[in-house]
Amino acid sequence: MADRIRIGVIGANIHRGWAPRSHLPALVASPEFELTGVCTTRMESAEESAQAFGARLAFDNYENMLAHPEIDAVAVVLRVPSHYEPTMAALNAGKHVYTEWPLGQDTGQAREMAELAQAKGLVNMVGLQARANPAMLHMKDLIEDGFVGDVMSCHCSMIRGGVLSRVLDRTWQRDVDLGANTLTIAFGHTVDAMQFVVGDLAQVSSVVSTQARQWTASDTGDVLDVTSPDNVLVSGQLDNGAVASVHVASTPYAGSGLRLEVYGSKGTLMAASDDSPQLKEVNLEGAQNSDRLEAIEVPARYTSVLEGMPAGEAFNVGQMYYQFGQAINGSGTCEPSFATAVKLHEFLDDIRRSTTEGRQVAVGD
Repeated sequence: MADRIRIGVIGANIHRGWAPRSHLPALVASPEFELTGVCTTRMESAEESAQAFGARLAFDNYENMLAHPEIDAVAVVLRVPSHYEPTMAALNAGKHVYTEWPLGQDTGQAREMAELAQAKGLVNMVGLQARANPAMLHMKDLIEDGFVGDVMSCHCSMIRGGVLSRVLDRTWQRDVDLGANTLTIAFGHTVDAMQFVVGDLAQVSSVVSTQARQWTASDTGDVLDVTSPDNVLVSGQLDNGAVASVHVASTPYAGSGLRLEVYGSKGTLMAASDDSPQLKEVNLEGAQNSDRLEAIEVPARYTSVLEGMPAGEAFNVGQMYYQFGQAINGSGTCEPSFATAVKLHEFLDDIRRSTTEGRQVAVGD
């Protein structure tokens, strides 16, 4: 392997999607990596991406990228239904892989990817970036160090606006079977952040609902039926017995962003953001033996990236790439891994089961 890890990005179109907002700028600012190759479905757009972000190689076929001897690792940054095939191909080609969340279109696909990655002995990471958010890392440590004492209850909400109208190219998410919706994406990221901080839910009662049953394609005027959920409400208890509730929704207009509230026997912690914690900066407040919340500064030790890392959506992705690079170089572990993703996929299945059966279910049964 070269001095820097030579990485290729599958899904590098600079005009739409997650890659140009996060992965591509994060990699350019990551000293552990060389952005060696970019891949789209057309050579014209691949070459445009290569020129914009300084990649040496452009591909219009991911199999050609995977066969190239100068590619050590790949990032799969595609629509959810397209994660499985390139991820499996990359693992079979002996490449380390970072695939975005949701890992698969369903739990079965996620399990296959995780099992192959383990069998091949390759470093694998899933894009649950809230786990790399410095404020979330600090909040987790504060709770583990006893800031709030015994956790007694917590509430998490993440309400996002703008569900009723979107360009036709983005309306594919209306189909629940394609695996990219409020339950899998917004709720998945948010509940993973909550459980990362306070611990896992042991049993849940759930409501998964589609309130907006039609979307309008803003560029064509087409009115389209929707089967994907836009409201997820979960209540239950954590492994330690604490009471917990989570509400994640995509609403027609202005949302309230993130609120994560943790109440304990000695104090309170609150995290707030304008959007999901994998996307935006999070502010912390806390109180110990007091009713007055005060701002909590996040120590610099929770930031792994250099000052040149762009703020915003690229920042937490850059934090993830630092861990990915450390693991590839043999000086760290890679978490969240594909195995972590499988556990979260299975948890979402439990939530669906609770809704379908109309009862509380034990997580993992």
